[in-house]
Amino acid sequence: MRVSLLSLLILLGPGPAWAQDDPADPLEPLNRAVHAFNEAVDEAVLLPLAKGYRAITPGFVQAGVRNFFSNLDDVRVLANDLLQARLQDGATDLMRVAVNSTFGLFGVFDVAAEMGLRKNRNDFGLTLGRWGVPGGPYLVLPFFGPSSLRDGIGLFVDYVYLDPARHLDPVGPRNRLYALRVVSGRSDLIEAKAAVDMAALDGYEFARDFYLERRRVQLGQPPRQEEP
Repeated sequence: MRVSLLSLLILLGPGPAWAQDDPADPLEPLNRAVHAFNEAVDEAVLLPLAKGYRAITPGFVQAGVRNFFSNLDDVRVLANDLLQARLQDGATDLMRVAVNSTFGLFGVFDVAAEMGLRKNRNDFGLTLGRWGVPGGPYLVLPFFGPSSLRDGIGLFVDYVYLDPARHLDPVGPRNRLYALRVVSGRSDLIEAKAAVDMAALDGYEFARDFYLERRRVQLGQPPRQEEP
């Protein structure tokens, strides 16, 4: 195993001029390789599925699917609100889950939004960050994309322990639910991803910088100081 890892590092290093430019991204050569893999999977599999889904699914059905998964996400958000002792946000998210799961027919309709209950964004990576755990190096995860060492751990906790869909039995319906979630989410990003691909000179660098700045904003931290 050590020989294989060493061989991989030799193949990837010392790398082109962009390697090791950002101190938050010491694994840049490896991250770029994973980023390229994710882009290839997206181009070959996810994007065609998303376009097909959008083409054959009526708009109101797409909205219902989007709302349903948003309601499932609110359960995870609520758990992280409580873990961070954010009681006001927790009360809002509890009301959102209760209202949308009942009057909204299991979240198909976002009744809570019509009542003025805004949707919050929270996850276990932010929970760790708000309790002082540093982000660690930037990390591109296969299939999941931009992350960090801390947020990768948070992603595992969110989707193994805090995601209601994870506890659905049998496995077949659960996997179909996961697949629908991924395809629906990708279809919502078709135009945004195309715009980024057209505008960004370096898609990897754009995704990294956007992700790291967004996480700092979510944690209430100042912007990163760029190296000269």
